[in-house]
Amino acid sequence: MPLFAVLSLSFLFASLGQTQSAILTREMSFRSLELRKITATLLGALAALIVALAGFGAWAIITQVVFTTGVSTLMLWTVSPWRPRLVFSRERFRPLGSFGVKTLLMRMLVWVNLNGDNLLVGHGLVVGLNGTGDDLTNSAFTKQSLIGMPERLGINTRDDTLQTKNVAAVMVPATLPSFSRQGTRVDVSVGALGDASSLLGGTLLVTPMIGADGEVYAVAQGQVAIGGFSAQGQAASVTKNVPTAGRISNGAIIERELKFDMRAMKRVRLSLRNPDFTTARRVSNVINRMLRQPDAIPLDPGTVQLTVPPNYPGGVVALLTDVEQLEVDPDQIARVVIDERSGVIVIGENVRISTVAIAQGNLTIKVTETPQVSQPTPFSTGGTTTTVPRTKIQVNQGETQKMAMLPQGVSLQELVNALNALGIGPRDMITILQTIKAAGALQAEIEVM
Repeated sequence: MPLFAVLSLSFLFASLGQTQSAILTREMSFRSLELRKITATLLGALAALIVALAGFGAWAIITQVVFTTGVSTLMLWTVSPWRPRLVFSRERFRPLGSFGVKTLLMRMLVWVNLNGDNLLVGHGLVVGLNGTGDDLTNSAFTKQSLIGMPERLGINTRDDTLQTKNVAAVMVPATLPSFSRQGTRVDVSVGALGDASSLLGGTLLVTPMIGADGEVYAVAQGQVAIGGFSAQGQAASVTKNVPTAGRISNGAIIERELKFDMRAMKRVRLSLRNPDFTTARRVSNVINRMLRQPDAIPLDPGTVQLTVPPNYPGGVVALLTDVEQLEVDPDQIARVVIDERSGVIVIGENVRISTVAIAQGNLTIKVTETPQVSQPTPFSTGGTTTTVPRTKIQVNQGETQKMAMLPQGVSLQELVNALNALGIGPRDMITILQTIKAAGALQAEIEVM
C-alpha cells in the first residue's frame, strides 16, 4: 500500500477532533489540551520506535504521524462531551452563512501588481488534415508558408505546383504568465486563418511565439484538440460548435524568461479586482494592524501601496503570503447590470430607491387578415370566383394595468415584487429601471452591457 495513501488517514483523524478542540479552547481547558498532546506524542513516538526496530524503514514515520493524530482525536472525544448530530439548524446556518459570504480572503479581493502577464502570438501551419485544409489558390499566405517551411529543411518546392488540402494556416495566440521560467509549458489556442473547414486531426508544426517587442519567448507545437466537427454531403451538412478553432494543452515551451528580481522590491502595489474606496481603506487598515505600523496606504479606489518592512522575516514573498491570509469585509457596490441583447437583469443587494410611483401600459395593435372566397350562385352566367379581403383590427391600450407606489428605501425583494405585480416582463423592466434612474429615484449605478 502506498505510503501517502496511509498518511492521508491523519487528515481524516484530525478533522474528527476539530470541534472538540475548539470547545476546549473556548472553555480555556488548556490543561486537558496539553495533557492530550503530550500523551499522544509519546505514544506515537513509541509506536514509531517499535516499527523502526522491526525493520520497516519509512513506515515508522507514517506510523508516528497517523498514530499520534488518531490517539489525539480519541482523547478529545473522551474529554469533551460534545457529539455530532445529523440535525440541520437554519437559525445557526443563517448568521454563519451571512458572515462567510461577506468575509473573503485577501487573495480573492486583490491581486499583486508586480509583473503582469504578456501576450504572445505566432503564425504556423497545421498539417495532417483530412482534405479540410486551405485552398492554396485562394490563400496566398498558406502557399508561401508551405513553400518556406520545407526550404528550411533543405527541400526546394518553389518551382513546383502545390495542390493539397491537408494544410491550413493558423494564428496561435498565448499568454506568458508572470514569473514563468525557461522550460515550463503554457497552453496555446489555434485558429484558422484561411478557408479551412475543419482542424480536426491536425498537428501544429513548430511555431515561434513572438511578444510585443518582436522577440521570441516560446515555441509551440502539438496535436490540436477541437470541440466540434463538420460533416457534409451533396444535399446537407452538419456543423457542431466551431471546428476551425482549437487548443493545445501545454503546447508551448518557454524559451526566454522575463528578468524580474522580486527580492529587491521595496514597495508592492495591490490592485483591487473591484475598485472601491471603502474596500481599499479596509484592506490597508487590516494590513497595518498585522504589521503594527502604517506601511499600507490606499492610493486610489483600485490600488493599495504596501511598503516592505526592512527586517521582515522572509522578505517580500513571506510578506505577500501573510497578506493573502488576511480577511476583509468588502463593501458591496449598489449596481444594476443590464444586458440589452438577452434581456438579463442583475440587481445588487444594496440597491435602494426613493419614493416613486410606477405605471406601465402597453399600446398593442393587432391586425389580422382573413381573406374569404366569394363564389357566384349556381348555374349563373358571367360570374367569377374572387377573393374578398377581411381585416380585423384590435387595439389594447393597457387599461387593466395599475400604478404601483414604492416607498423610500425599499429593498431589492420589494422592488421585484412590485414590478412583478404589474405584470412586467424583463424587456419592460429594463426601461422602467432606466426611467427610475433618470428620475433620480434609483440609488445605484446602471451598467449596460
